[in-house]
Amino acid sequence: MGMSQPRRSFDREFKLALMHQLESGEKRPGQVCREHALSPTLLKRWRDQYTELGDAAWPASTQPSVEAEASERVHELEASLGRLHLENELLRRALRQAEKGGFRPGRSGR
Repeated sequence: MGMSQPRRSFDREFKLALMHQLESGEKRPGQVCREHALSPTLLKRWRDQYTELGDAAWPASTQPSVEAEASERVHELEASLGRLHLENELLRRALRQAEKGGFRPGRSGR
């Protein structure tokens, strides 16, 4: 079985530079595809997007920023810390109750 290549991602500036080269006639689509190992279908999709929306085709915020990723990670860690704190508190209370002689069979309050 063949190994698949890792998926590449292209930033906004790269796509715009290619579209400007095509638009100005500096390069032809086949040349761009060969130089950057792009599929003609992908290049056509980018051209269609560029034709429809111009320079606004790929908003700068399409990829999460480092700050946004860090903020999301901090939020996840804080939530995890909160759950662990509650779990520790529950276990401390159960241990104190067990040390006092609680949890004896037959005293369930029924």
